[in-house]
Amino acid sequence: MIRYSLRCEKGHDFDGWFRSSEGFETMRAAGQVTCAQCGSADVAKALMAPSVPAEKARLDAPRNPAEQALEKLREHVEKNSDYVGLRFADEARAMHEGDRPTRAIHGEARPEEARKLIEDGVPVAPLPFIPRQKAN
Repeated sequence: MIRYSLRCEKGHDFDGWFRSSEGFETMRAAGQVTCAQCGSADVAKALMAPSVPAEKARLDAPRNPAEQALEKLREHVEKNSDYVGLRFADEARAMHEGDRPTRAIHGEARPEEARKLIEDGVPVAPLPFIPRQKAN
């Protein structure tokens, strides 16, 4: 993985992680790299200096307030909902249609499954992290 400092045409600065330099260029050319503030797809790499930590950083600990907030959200979701894995779309639809008791769930769905749920009025929302649990 490689991290780039990026800047949009309006001067907004943000970071992005990519598999490789080629991966960044492919995604940028396809319009898949957008500004986190304004949504512009006119994005370029910004000048950046190498980051050398003064001490050994723990890779399992949040490094900044945003990561801390995401970790807190993840813990809340995992504690207060059932992980249903790839059965998410089926479970959400069954609860919406009254075929299963309503409960808080989280899991994974293909983009077309999520789009269909939204079109059908099933209340769902994407999570800003990848689940780390495995379904039973």
